[in-house]
Amino acid sequence: MSVDESISLSDAIPIDRIKYDALGLVPAIIQDYLDGTVLMMAWMNAESLQKTLATGETWFWSRSRQEFWHKGATSGHLQHVKSIRYDCDSDALLITVEQIGDIACHTGERSCFHQVGVTKVAPPADTLSDLYDTICDRRDHPRAGSYTQTLFTGGDNKILKKIGEEAVEVVMACKDDDPDQIAGEVADLFYHTLVAIAHHNVDIRDVYRKLQSRRK
Repeated sequence: MSVDESISLSDAIPIDRIKYDALGLVPAIIQDYLDGTVLMMAWMNAESLQKTLATGETWFWSRSRQEFWHKGATSGHLQHVKSIRYDCDSDALLITVEQIGDIACHTGERSCFHQVGVTKVAPPADTLSDLYDTICDRRDHPRAGSYTQTLFTGGDNKILKKIGEEAVEVVMACKDDDPDQIAGEVADLFYHTLVAIAHHNVDIRDVYRKLQSRRK
């Protein structure tokens, strides 16, 4: 249930139904509300959950310091709660947030889940965001033989021509009422549109924000 739906944030979670562990804690998974990236996991007790619901910002319980922890109060990297829900066993929380500063981890990384082996690897987001990141990498680190690089080299003339062609192909696929063809042509249109916004340095998250603002 999201904040902007009919139910209020304070009513989204029945605190007395949450199953806390022997220490009175419940794990809370924090997720970016725009692209779905898992940002962190921290612990809440009944009171910190109540503070979160009342303020619209995340509050946790620090097991090491044995005190409440208002995320971002010191760093400025606050988390504005967009939605909150609990799982089928009522013993875990999933909270989507707007992460101020786009940094959730104390190390300065966007997500706490950035380690694979001994290297830093950003966790996956949604498919379009991951594709956009790959496209931006091709823009910033050109590779010989890359189709994406040929589009950037051709600039607007080449990119926009391809968008026009793909848009027509989407229309034709829809006219043919062929689901597989429609999916393929829409995928091509999405890809070339992402190249266009990367060429103009438009962040895909800004596109997502526009879409979010238009939800009714």
